[in-house]
Amino acid sequence: MQFKKFPIEGPVLIEPKVFGDERGFFLETFKTSIFEKENIPAHFTQDNHSRSSRGVLRGMHLQVPPYEQGKLVRVVRGKVIDVVVDVRVGSPNYGKWLSVELSEENKNIFWVPPGFAHGFLTLEDKTDFLYKVTQEYNPQNEVGIRWDDPALGIPWKTWLSDDSEFIVSQRDQETPFLVNFKSPFVY
Repeated sequence: MQFKKFPIEGPVLIEPKVFGDERGFFLETFKTSIFEKENIPAHFTQDNHSRSSRGVLRGMHLQVPPYEQGKLVRVVRGKVIDVVVDVRVGSPNYGKWLSVELSEENKNIFWVPPGFAHGFLTLEDKTDFLYKVTQEYNPQNEVGIRWDDPALGIPWKTWLSDDSEFIVSQRDQETPFLVNFKSPFVY
């Protein structure tokens, strides 16, 4: 596995080593000893699986203390643009975002630490998105920021190849803009 860091400290793109032959392929998606060496928590409490149509936009979600979550995410079918926003007060990158493409083809894995809002846009129908989390889902501690916040400037539209409309939940349409979000996360 190769671990790629970003200028925004925290998130990590993991490129697994894929072994393929005439039978198919094999890869490791998680190994405690390797992840601990890379300072990525190796204790996960819940696994989740979502399936989405092309154009579904989920985000930008996070859980606040004491149920803050780190997420280890990957795509096993289809393709997404996965986006995180730094919401750690005092971070030199507060309000900045980064994106990665996760797909069935590249098999990459993305570590999203606590203190980052997370979301993704599906680029293909029947996209299966898997993620492990470091804390169980707690609806009372789930919050979010607006996916279309102009202050963030995330270019969602550029990632779809046509003029398709996004499919966004009502809940995600009602989250606050970053300027109104009271983050409990400190850098």
